[in-house]
Amino acid sequence: MLLVIDSATAACSAALIDGEVLIDGEVLIDGEVLIDGEVLVDERFELVGRGHAERLLPMIEDLLAGRRPSAILVDCGPGSFTGVRVGLAAAHGLSIGWGVPLSGYSSMAAVAAGTGVQTVALHGGHGQIFVQNFAGDPLRPLDALQSLLPEDAAATCSAHRVAGSGAEALVNARGHGEALDALPRAADALLLPQALRSLPARPIYGRGADAKPMV
Repeated sequence: MLLVIDSATAACSAALIDGEVLIDGEVLIDGEVLIDGEVLVDERFELVGRGHAERLLPMIEDLLAGRRPSAILVDCGPGSFTGVRVGLAAAHGLSIGWGVPLSGYSSMAAVAAGTGVQTVALHGGHGQIFVQNFAGDPLRPLDALQSLLPEDAAATCSAHRVAGSGAEALVNARGHGEALDALPRAADALLLPQALRSLPARPIYGRGADAKPMV
């Protein structure tokens, strides 16, 4: 059973994914055969804004209800600096405590997978947005993650539909398109291909640090 942790943005969520294979790679849940080999067992999701440190571990405890996962997957960002660090700290601590493997995924890929939208834009800092473009079947990034002002991002993103907390800012700067407000959700890791959920469990900040070294 896989525990997924996501606290990189204003949302805080956790999910349990199971993949018990029964016959020829098929899974039987409530009498229904699913071919993909994995199912969502349960999830928790809250829009917390701030306060991830206070909500995340109680949420995980409630979700697990005494169950122990065999692996952990965590959102590495980009997003809120504090949210990213809280999720990674919890994931690393639980991984060490339980002695189970840990891997990561990107919040950009999670939004793309959960919405089916090719261009993702999430709020960054200093008036910038994180932007990245994806192709589907299988889901894969078409370019590198960037942190840009909305007007600069408008020149790099041509897809009509844009998803994410920064989608409206991008669409407004571009003057056309459809914005879908969305945040990453732990349960959507079920939709990620293996290549996009096998990242090292370390922060993806998306831009350089605000603090400058003293000269």
